[in-house]
Amino acid sequence: MAEEKLSYENIDCEFKELYVSDIKKTVVAFANTEGGVLYIGVKDNGEIVGVTNVDEVMQQVSNALKDAIAPDVMPFVSIRAESRNERNIIAIVVQTGSSRPYYIREKGLNPSGVYVRKGSSNQPLSDEGIRLMLIDTNGKSYESLRSMQQSLTFNTLEKYFSQHGLPLNRAQMQTLKLIGDDGLYTNLALLLSEQCEHSLKVAVFQGSDKAVFRDRREFTGSLLQQLYEVYAFIDQYNKTKATFSGLERHDVKDYPGEAVREVLLNCLVHRDYSFSGSTLINIYDDRIEFISLGGLVNGLKMETIFIGVSQSRNPALAAVFYRLHLIESFGTGIEKIQRSYAIYARKPEFIAVYGGFKVVLPNVNEEGQACFMVSERQAAGFSVPDEKEQVLKLLDKQGYITRKQVEAALGVKTTKAFNVLQELCDAEKIIPVGVGRSRKYILSSSVN
Repeated sequence: MAEEKLSYENIDCEFKELYVSDIKKTVVAFANTEGGVLYIGVKDNGEIVGVTNVDEVMQQVSNALKDAIAPDVMPFVSIRAESRNERNIIAIVVQTGSSRPYYIREKGLNPSGVYVRKGSSNQPLSDEGIRLMLIDTNGKSYESLRSMQQSLTFNTLEKYFSQHGLPLNRAQMQTLKLIGDDGLYTNLALLLSEQCEHSLKVAVFQGSDKAVFRDRREFTGSLLQQLYEVYAFIDQYNKTKATFSGLERHDVKDYPGEAVREVLLNCLVHRDYSFSGSTLINIYDDRIEFISLGGLVNGLKMETIFIGVSQSRNPALAAVFYRLHLIESFGTGIEKIQRSYAIYARKPEFIAVYGGFKVVLPNVNEEGQACFMVSERQAAGFSVPDEKEQVLKLLDKQGYITRKQVEAALGVKTTKAFNVLQELCDAEKIIPVGVGRSRKYILSSSVN
């Protein structure tokens, strides 16, 4: 009677006469493709030769696969002994994994560690193939994808978390989504690590064009490090101009600090990091241009942004910045930028094109940028004395007032009402109590 032979090797079948450590490539390839069975104790031609010490080899296989492959592939692997032609062989049955791509841990998430099955051979997967498999498995959110780098350090992140009294242990990193469900670092972790692959480039020019170059810097490392270093660099070129009104001196910076801060935060939080290019900042004598990649999030238009709607492209990154008190509340950045330019003639420009977003901040100390005259302030929504007196009288009558009550009493819109209240706060006539929708205003004298 002829002895049984197994069929040919195929996309889902491979033979090994003896156990060798190289079987991990086949297991990775099966898990990344259509699954399959790897037989130990079978020659390449399908002849069954058997395995001695089956238990020992099965234990050896189990330990090797558990230690050598990431993420954990063992839930999709079964190892069993079979008897063929009165000889013992081992069948390693591999299903397609749910956390693809799987890779050989010591090689990393790159072509030398990631394999797929092509015919009866294991083939390394290209960098682009790895990215596409990550997207196919995890969806298209860049920050949630598994990082292709896993050797990451977080010195900067730890420093700022420590300054705010926040822990940064493994459990916290999982909560913040720096570590995914597979136990590996995400792209969010990569962005906040010293190994971040994205940079921010700042160029300084003389005049209002790029004809004469003065300075250039490229900032790398953790996005948090880039944020603080870039702000400090811009501040070196943010000159202060002094004016006098009688004996009083008024110092005005070329660019309102709040506007620079908010635009810089938006560049980092809302850009599309699936693009490899750098965020660009160009400083001219009359303006600063901030250019980030990605454009508006799908479904949003500029009109939507200006009414206060916010949809972050990187919500987990925004949440980390929020915990560090860098973002006070979501969707208020553009409003703050516009408010910081409320008394100046030229306004910031917001330009959205396919694949990019540009913000231009004008230099408020350039000729022609002086504060409005009183009539222009009124047109811009600032109050006149009678309006403030009405608010103070109403406050004196009822003890407190809300912004909506100011709108109703003066017959004005939200921005105008806010400006009236802000001027009274600045003059220390009233003080705010509470936050958000529950905020009220009371007379300063009532606190004394």
